[in-house]
Amino acid sequence: MTFRFPKKAEAYAEAVRRAGVEPVLISPDAPLPITGLDGLLISGGSDIDPARYGEEPHATTDSVDRERDAMEAALIEQALAADLPLLAICRGLQLLNVVRGGTLVQHLENTAMHRVKDLAEVHRIEVVPGTRLASIIGPASQVVNSRHHQAVGRLGQGLRVSATAPDGVVEALEDPLKRFVVAVQWHPEERIGIGAHDRALFEAFAAALHSVLRNHR
Repeated sequence: MTFRFPKKAEAYAEAVRRAGVEPVLISPDAPLPITGLDGLLISGGSDIDPARYGEEPHATTDSVDRERDAMEAALIEQALAADLPLLAICRGLQLLNVVRGGTLVQHLENTAMHRVKDLAEVHRIEVVPGTRLASIIGPASQVVNSRHHQAVGRLGQGLRVSATAPDGVVEALEDPLKRFVVAVQWHPEERIGIGAHDRALFEAFAAALHSVLRNHR
């Protein structure tokens, strides 16, 4: 599990533990190779350097962390090459899209629904039927808590959209040809105590990890 600040990593680590997996913590200050890992969780965080997708920074682009970008991009590429389970959250979804050659909308105008901080303030998404995400959380409308000002622009190669917000903003991506590559724009780690579909994401990730372990025995 990747992170930059230990305090912000706690909710992700707890969500993974509650799903039955003990996380291995990876940060730019203590990097680790993909070797020996059974899967990868990319957590949320700061804006991705627009240079990675060939653009100049928008006036609102903030807190770029190039060291973290480089570390996580390399881990994503290695996980994809090894077909390891990958769960990407918020910034993680955006970086997965960039690694696959996609771009980002650097700033969403007039989209208050995507910038909520109170767990009680949520918005609806529409999950695409027939996707991996639909098999995990259901193919119907769901409520989520988004907190971002950037979003998927051009879709990365091999990825498909598995959920959208009412305004058309991409809320989830996946790679249908991989063992388990699921990315969500919201923060399920913050709602595992109140959202069954949020818990289901971590449980599905854990199940994919356990499958890798069984295959290694």
